[in-house]
Amino acid sequence: MVSTATENFKALGLNLPPAPKPLGVYKPFLVDGRHVYVSGHGPVQDDKSLIIGRIGEELDIEQGKLAARQVGLTILSTLVANLGSLDKIKRVVKVLGMVNATPDFGRHPYVINGCSELFAQVWGEDNGIGVRSAVGMGTLPDNIPVEIEALFELFEPINNE
Repeated sequence: MVSTATENFKALGLNLPPAPKPLGVYKPFLVDGRHVYVSGHGPVQDDKSLIIGRIGEELDIEQGKLAARQVGLTILSTLVANLGSLDKIKRVVKVLGMVNATPDFGRHPYVINGCSELFAQVWGEDNGIGVRSAVGMGTLPDNIPVEIEALFELFEPINNE
């Protein structure tokens, strides 16, 4: 029997942080037919605070990877808050991960694996791993270590009218 994304998530024993409110003039979530666009998210913790720090300075690579996983959890929280269930998502299409790191840091893909591995655990390797970019940045808003945006495909289109 195939397990659902919700069942897979519950089996991980992790908590979803609160879904964040926009910090600017944008929508954190947008549905266009069968696609869900999720704006850049930061690592929101259970108490609504953000993980802060630059990788290579305040944070090491493993802390960066954990921050990316926390961003993944934050994205899942936004999906649940807006769709009602992770089970409406068919697959991950694309992930763009931005890493706030020192100029000499070069392992951006390893850091973003924190999010990609979480999505693979939730939707399985076939549907949880999409195309991806992982890039380094000189800074990110509020000095967060990681910002990630994503594109998902729904099983059924949602009419926005």
